[in-house]
Amino acid sequence: MIELPVSEASASTIWRWLHDDALKPWQTRSWIYRRDPDFAAKAARALDLYQRIFDGKRLRPDEYVISADQKSQLQALGRAHETQAPAQGRPTRYEFEYERGGTLAYLAAWDVHHANLIDRVEKTTGIEPFGRLVEQVMTSEPYASARTVYWIVDNGSSHAGKTSIKRMQDQWANARLIHLPVHASWLNQIELYFSILQRKALTPNDLATLEALAERLLGFGEHYRQIARPFEWTFTRQDLAALLNRIDRHEPQLALAA
Repeated sequence: MIELPVSEASASTIWRWLHDDALKPWQTRSWIYRRDPDFAAKAARALDLYQRIFDGKRLRPDEYVISADQKSQLQALGRAHETQAPAQGRPTRYEFEYERGGTLAYLAAWDVHHANLIDRVEKTTGIEPFGRLVEQVMTSEPYASARTVYWIVDNGSSHAGKTSIKRMQDQWANARLIHLPVHASWLNQIELYFSILQRKALTPNDLATLEALAERLLGFGEHYRQIARPFEWTFTRQDLAALLNRIDRHEPQLALAA
């Protein structure tokens, strides 16, 4: 809080006060508080798996780490006019107006250390569509004969809670579901691939039918499999601890503001 020394001030004076106190009230940033008291422990477990460590032990060569999630409600959008290809000094141009052609879901699993992408298209997300993705992975090699396949997922309804862990273990004895804490999808490596997919294959979206959208999604997945390399993930449990400590130092002030 700034204590004003006068009851009235000119606009230039107010700007000077804001500048001197490094305040920029026109800038905003969203904020999510940690709701999970075990946030650090759950997140660190996934980060350790990225380093091929689980419960303090190195993973064996026949143990694999899968990062999985889904993109829901992907729209097929038919533009009112044909998209124009880029030209010298001019970017791609696409029509703002469009007609909706329906939606579908895209599910993908990423082998963290071997850069293997397994993907599929479904009409919607849910327990059964996610189960089909799991089956697609777990019935193919090397995962079918692996000692353990660790599945890192967020808390989406398709794979949330203890029931999802039991369901996975009942169906696949060598699979183990690892949940990230709530609000930690940014620690899920599959989101890196989804970002690439969005930028390279879905922007701009000029796909008038669900068939065209599905072909684009799976076609890009096939292309990416040919060039994929493991992501250079450097964020460790030590980095997480430092980040959480820094946030904790600011949370009392944020709590007062809230």
